[in-house]
Amino acid sequence: MDKQELAAFLRSRRERLRPADVGLPSGARRRTPGLRREEVAVLAHISTEYYVRLEQGRAPRPSAEVLSGIAGTLRLTDAETDHLHLLAGTARARTGTLRREVRPSILAVIERLPQTAAIVLAADFEVLAWNALAAALMEDFALRDRAGRNLARQAFPITGSDQPTDPPYGISDGAEFQHHVVMRLRTTLAEHPADEQVVALVDELRSGNPEFARLWDRHDVQPAPMLTKTFRHPAVGPVTVDCDTLALTDADQFLVLYTAAPGSAGADALALIGMLDGQRAR
Repeated sequence: MDKQELAAFLRSRRERLRPADVGLPSGARRRTPGLRREEVAVLAHISTEYYVRLEQGRAPRPSAEVLSGIAGTLRLTDAETDHLHLLAGTARARTGTLRREVRPSILAVIERLPQTAAIVLAADFEVLAWNALAAALMEDFALRDRAGRNLARQAFPITGSDQPTDPPYGISDGAEFQHHVVMRLRTTLAEHPADEQVVALVDELRSGNPEFARLWDRHDVQPAPMLTKTFRHPAVGPVTVDCDTLALTDADQFLVLYTAAPGSAGADALALIGMLDGQRAR
């Protein structure tokens, strides 16, 4: 049970609600945003003292029934409820480290997709594998060390470093991608609290990038699906593609596929990028 993270998460979810959201009158002007702690306790059918201790990080582990009442009162989404149980220790956390070896069958799959740019990400956004078209669209990840292949570091360059501050690969949804990274990393840290590399990455970004720290303090945990993405390729220009992310749940990895409908401008751009890459390789 991570008492401090649980306390912070509960506070953040409580403060985003208004009395009207839960059927309560607004009443007199409130000194703090959101619901009062005693209001949450009454609606969740628990004692005010116990809920206050939860938000102070001093309460013993709550039962699944108590968490269910709190989740309903705070109008948590399914993803937020799962995260609540992870923090409270009532869901099984993956105590080991992230798997960073990609199954041979997955490597074979991405190589058999010549018209699709494909990468495999670890749950902390390290690029573990890629095919030729992905290298041509984004970059040749083989030229970077492990730290440089982490897309979270590229999305949130450390203040004062010589890293570019523009969105990685000129993507059009840079702010949305940043938000997605933070939400995914929060879940990864809750699932793998003993992974020293994940802990170190989050600490590095929180201390080194103010925007990451700001988004982290929001305690959001439900990434929105990214259905399309536009890259800005140095030779071809804008390349708009469909973006599909498939979870490899047994390995805590994600297969990301960038495709375009046949005959579309995106498909033509991908074909041109592949042709230019083939010419360079000869």
